[in-house]
Amino acid sequence: MKTSLNWIKVLVPELDVTPQQYVDGMTLSGSKVETIEILDENLENIVVGQIKKIEPHPDADKLIICQVDVGTSDLVQIVTGAPNVKEGDKIPVVLDGGRVAGGHDGKITKGGIKIKKGKLRGVESNGMMCSIEELGSTKDFYPEAPDDGVYIFQKDVKPGENAVKALGLDDVVVEYEITSNRVDCFSVIGIAREAAATFGCEFKEPTINPTGNEEKTQDYIKVSIVDEDLCSRYTARVVKNIKIAPSPEWMQRRLAAHGIRPINNLVDITNYVMEEYGQPMHAYDLSTISGNEIIVKRANDNEHFTTLDGQEREVDHDVLMICDGEKPIGIAGIMGGENSMITDEVDTMLFEAACFDGTNIRLSSKKVGLRTDASSKFEKGLDPNTALEAINRACELVEQLGAGEVVGGIVDVYPNKKSGNRVPFDADAINALLGTDIPENEMIGYFKKIGLGYDLGEQSIVIPSWRQDLKCMNDLAEEVARFYGYDKIPTSLPTGEATAGHLSYKLRIEQIAKNVVEFCGFSQGMTYSFESPKVYDKLLIPADSKVRNAVTISNPLGEDFSIMRTVSLNGMLTSLSTNYNRRNKDVRLYELGNIYLPKQVPVTELPEERMQLTLGMYGEGDFFSMKGVVEELFDQLGMEDEIYYTPECDRPYLHPGRKADIIYHNEIVGYLGEVHPKVVANYDMKGRVYVAVIDMPYIVEMATFNRKYEGIAKYPAITRDISMLVPKHVMAGEIEAVIKKRGGKILESLALFDLYEGEQVQEGFKSMAYSLVFRAKDRTLEDADVVAAMDKILKALEELQIELRK
Repeated sequence: MKTSLNWIKVLVPELDVTPQQYVDGMTLSGSKVETIEILDENLENIVVGQIKKIEPHPDADKLIICQVDVGTSDLVQIVTGAPNVKEGDKIPVVLDGGRVAGGHDGKITKGGIKIKKGKLRGVESNGMMCSIEELGSTKDFYPEAPDDGVYIFQKDVKPGENAVKALGLDDVVVEYEITSNRVDCFSVIGIAREAAATFGCEFKEPTINPTGNEEKTQDYIKVSIVDEDLCSRYTARVVKNIKIAPSPEWMQRRLAAHGIRPINNLVDITNYVMEEYGQPMHAYDLSTISGNEIIVKRANDNEHFTTLDGQEREVDHDVLMICDGEKPIGIAGIMGGENSMITDEVDTMLFEAACFDGTNIRLSSKKVGLRTDASSKFEKGLDPNTALEAINRACELVEQLGAGEVVGGIVDVYPNKKSGNRVPFDADAINALLGTDIPENEMIGYFKKIGLGYDLGEQSIVIPSWRQDLKCMNDLAEEVARFYGYDKIPTSLPTGEATAGHLSYKLRIEQIAKNVVEFCGFSQGMTYSFESPKVYDKLLIPADSKVRNAVTISNPLGEDFSIMRTVSLNGMLTSLSTNYNRRNKDVRLYELGNIYLPKQVPVTELPEERMQLTLGMYGEGDFFSMKGVVEELFDQLGMEDEIYYTPECDRPYLHPGRKADIIYHNEIVGYLGEVHPKVVANYDMKGRVYVAVIDMPYIVEMATFNRKYEGIAKYPAITRDISMLVPKHVMAGEIEAVIKKRGGKILESLALFDLYEGEQVQEGFKSMAYSLVFRAKDRTLEDADVVAAMDKILKALEELQIELRK
């Protein structure tokens, strides 16, 4: 956002600061200044001169000798080659010792160019006549300047006057970095209001005088809004008997300072109001509007429309259009149509000032490939209440400039009026937040400076609709801080109750998991969440498996990173493969990373992200080594009693005879096993590879840290060993579950100490031996107690077709 400091001073007449003071003050109060351009920085000793006499140069055909009146008693002789001057012309003259910004070619020289008197082809010259380029500007902003030659004043100026001031170059252009939430500051009025509050001056908002003849705009045009969600307000006024002409110099200079090239009075008025109020406007030739009707509605799909720049653009149902009774005549908030453009032959025109949905304008602008000054303002989300002021201001300028006859009345379609809001005001709370001791009256004074009201009865601040960023007490505190002065706020320690920082419950569980597996010799790895669809084939996952339903990346780096992973094994096996092919003999790795499970495909909402603890190893160790790591983890998390393993594990990437699902409270919380040999080969490895995957959300939900301390046993233990012939299909877990259940409270522990299969054991059976420890906490056990417990255990084991070895 750029503003002219001279324009700001029109609205803040008391503002009397240097450019540097202005920059520092505005930046500290929140309107950060990015750059400033002092237009007359390199212009010195330049006055208005009037050519009194012209004579040819005696030794040069293209040079002339001018006697110039510069407001002194003596005429100044200047030799020039300008082809466009004549006697009586008033021109800018830089006198001896003065300075200009650049050369005639328009190139600006750092520090300017100093002009000294001298001789041209033997004739003395005591200064230089200036082109507009030598004064640091261009013909774009001074359209009356000649293409080749010095600038000639078209207005009444006196010799000796300051030519820089007469040209409007005694100005400072300030560029700000305005955040998107401060929509009000994308206007001269908004910046002027901030400047007034910053420097303690009075802000004088423009007074808009009533305009219009005895006719009614409603008799000329009818307006209806079909899509009210995309257009909150539409105002229209009519101007007839149009007279196209250049706009006045003061308007041209202000627009030029903002980087806007003056065109004609009508175009300049719309641009002027857009800069002044931050409200874009548009003008249509009323004679081109069919049915004298404006309809604001969405476009049709695959519709084509030619904009003012002559480009045909394709629009769809998401783009809002301004239409007449038969056809579209403009893309709302972006650019009007070629079929309704203002030409030099226009007689009656329609002024439009509306408010459109900012998000829709931004998306539509991107979709049609066209971003304009208007769309850049609309996309911020404008205040609909500004539209009426802006269109009335434009009509006032039309009458003031004699550009046409304004028709009375206005068409204003405003279905859902927007008003300001109220925010509770608590000076003590604001001071507590800021660490200050600012009196309440001083705070209210800051609010009044920026146009906010105060309701004493409700103890609230009344927020006008154009301050959309003020929604809560913290926002009010920010307003107080920036006008009180951030540099004045003292350093203070935060207040509040003392708290002890600690990890969240989830992170504590994850930290325990890391500690356990690292203690067991695993090193942490990290792999990509993006994978290739080919991963499923490498893992032997069937084509109809739900696991293949993955989130597809819309703009992937390549096919190898085109989906979000639904299983965590690929990254682990890839890392193990890398180590294997680098001849690392014994490798143990783990990873804590998410998998992404879409709720449906194609994806319509965010997928479920589940943290997985993935373990992988090869070399030293086997299936039971991995199982021991998993059991240690569950033991540390208080889940050891209810865990069991089932070989009914439907996972094609695991060895069919060496795999198991991990069950806790009838929920599958993970799996472990040996990787299928074909999968091992797919990852360029040989030998046996073991993996385990734990679903951490289940673990976080089920883990417990409730541990009960038990003292050292006071009474002796009794040990019993049992050796059994067990059918091969019966698992150790089933046996241990029976022993724990039937052993009762006096069973302290059990341990498998022998497992044998061979010639001395009949076919279809295996020999297993357990050591059982019995102990009572309150007495010395008798032999009868242990015998009773053993009888229950053996009876239950018989139901599993288990026999005692003899």
